Amino acid sequence: MVRNVHERLLAVPASWLGPLLDRLGGPDDLLWPAPAWAPMVLDGPVAPGVSGSHSGIRYRVTDHRPQRSVTFTLEPGQQWHGTHTFSVHPTGPTRAVLRHEADARLTGALRLMWPVAVRWLHDALVEDLLDRAEAVLGCGPARPARWSPWVRLLRRRVLPRARATAVPDTPLLAAALPRVDFADAYAVRVFPGAPTDPQVWADAIFRDPPRWVVGLMVLREVAVGLVGIARGGRSSFDTVARTDEEVLLGTDERHLDFRASVRREPQRVVLTTVVRLHNRRGRGYFALVRRVHPAIVRGMLSRAARRLSAPASGFCNAVGSEGARMGAGQHSHPVDLQ
Repeated sequence: MVRNVHERLLAVPASWLGPLLDRLGGPDDLLWPAPAWAPMVLDGPVAPGVSGSHSGIRYRVTDHRPQRSVTFTLEPGQQWHGTHTFSVHPTGPTRAVLRHEADARLTGALRLMWPVAVRWLHDALVEDLLDRAEAVLGCGPARPARWSPWVRLLRRRVLPRARATAVPDTPLLAAALPRVDFADAYAVRVFPGAPTDPQVWADAIFRDPPRWVVGLMVLREVAVGLVGIARGGRSSFDTVARTDEEVLLGTDERHLDFRASVRREPQRVVLTTVVRLHNRRGRGYFALVRRVHPAIVRGMLSRAARRLSAPASGFCNAVGSEGARMGAGQHSHPVDLQ
């Protein structure tokens, strides 16, 4: 048997904390730590009999005491059998404990995977959830939980990676170049809660690429000068057009023109590259670049997805506006929780 308990004492009344439990798994869930983790999704408001899942783990609500506790029982046919429960325990008029308890019997390969990997991920997720509760209610956290190096390594193996996809047909791309000699697109899946502004994604992709991409860019700048091709610099990735869902970046040079489209869709981000070649020099240059282009684009897009999903020291700021809107610490009751 596995018994795993996490709890956090919060400097708020239980009546502020309890309503967060009733939003779990819904479209207005403020407690689950997305987008860093795959979302919890329930097929209806929290109530006995409602089913849900996260990360492929299936369960059903078997007990619900509004604003006090909710218990999920794992569905049959999985390698663990048991329950996990969220509960609120008042310790005074202005203090309460938020607790998560997991009780399960493990079978099959999960008996080995639990101590090696699954428990580490589970613990990190729950601590992030407790951090989020404090941040939403405006009472912390003073020291946000940090993932261990082992958790970071494990997550790199399970996070979505950029993959090739069909080139989308968008108004910005349609007007990007008078002729297209090359086009490709890559997409990465994102969880609810990730930034929706495509400019934020464009900046994360092109302004903070992986170190190995930076190294290749430096070599490129040195090499092109030797063959009479203009050095690009940071201005090559300036935004030239945008809509609410898409930004278009790029530049025009004597050897080629290129545009990069960053489009934020409901469940993914798509990075599209289109190129127009001008002359023999451009064709020769792009024949070389084309060999490394897919790896560079996948690396940049995957890194951006990791950065914009992972909790950081500024985690409280990410949800602080919600806490301020709720009025935690300023009013007699959080106005948005009823």
